[in-house]
Amino acid sequence: MELSRDSIREIKRLIVFTAILFLCLWKHEIVFTLIGGVFHVILPFVLGGAIAFVLGVPMNFIEKRLFPEYKRNSSRMIKKIARPVSLIIILFLLFAIISVVLFVLIPQLGKTIANLGDSVQEFLPKMQIWAEKIFHNNQEIMEMINSIDFDWNKIMDMGIRFLKNGAANMLGSTMTVVRGIISSMATFFIAFAFACYILLQKERLKIQGKKILFAFLPRGRAEAALEVMSLTYHTFSGFLTGQCLEAIILGSMFVVVLTVFHFPYALLLGIVIAFTALVPVFGAFVGCAIGVFLIFIVDPVKAILFVAVFLVLQQIEGNFIYPHVVGNSVGLPSIWVLAAVSIGGSLMGIVGMLIFIPLASVIYALFREVVYLMLRKREVGPEEFE
Repeated sequence: MELSRDSIREIKRLIVFTAILFLCLWKHEIVFTLIGGVFHVILPFVLGGAIAFVLGVPMNFIEKRLFPEYKRNSSRMIKKIARPVSLIIILFLLFAIISVVLFVLIPQLGKTIANLGDSVQEFLPKMQIWAEKIFHNNQEIMEMINSIDFDWNKIMDMGIRFLKNGAANMLGSTMTVVRGIISSMATFFIAFAFACYILLQKERLKIQGKKILFAFLPRGRAEAALEVMSLTYHTFSGFLTGQCLEAIILGSMFVVVLTVFHFPYALLLGIVIAFTALVPVFGAFVGCAIGVFLIFIVDPVKAILFVAVFLVLQQIEGNFIYPHVVGNSVGLPSIWVLAAVSIGGSLMGIVGMLIFIPLASVIYALFREVVYLMLRKREVGPEEFE
């Protein structure tokens, strides 16, 4: 039996693929080393692409608001200044946010930590008196309560000694640390410059990418790839925009409510909850735990009230704000959102929680399209399963 040229070509490709796979498994240490080296080289550009994507979402918003006729306007001046002006505004806002964190949040956090020792020292005697009233008949618990001795100065001394030992160990390998810092700074600046270039040359890069796709892929596959990329971009950008806006609204609500009812650390807790709320599902509860701990040391009763306030605001945010702000940008059922958060957190930590929800949404949408396509081929209507 004679084989056709196409069959021979497929057999050759299968043999080459098998040989490469066997070589990779046999020399996996070398393969992993090469992959690590390649990733180290492309890391600034991958990081730059991620920065460009994150900054590109608000940049598009500003561009559409300041220059609504940018795409159709024939004025060369508008076309020249629209993109750079939008980028400068975004960089200025980014610098303002970093300044707020450095000059507002960190000093407030430092002040809180500095006062934490005094608060604990004032709280423990009250706690011991309260416990004595409840457990006065239980000698074992009373002995345990009376043995509690909190000395903030000792804790501070331990912290200072720990920092000194860490500094001594770090100074022992100064050159390694300096090299690491310089390398990280160089990577960041290359990535940031690459991100700015992407943001300024988006249309040109988009056209070049389309040319490459249609040059190396059949037309149908190239168009399908573009549809997947478009779906991925809109899903990720919608999720990012909605999640950030929702976190800002939730943090502002906490600041206002806690300030009105004279809770301690109102501004700090509002900012903490806003940042932790960026992590879906579990983030806001981490902020709640931090708030309960800080308020409990100052006033245990208000700590209980804080939990009630948190639950009420969470219900308002979950039922009224989140559906309108985030909407159906993700389009993922709740059970798969929980699964995506769990898997992403296990694999990549907090970053994985943020990435896996829109990623799972894209996979869910594509798989749904494949299922409906297969049902149409088999002449089965979706309404038969309802």
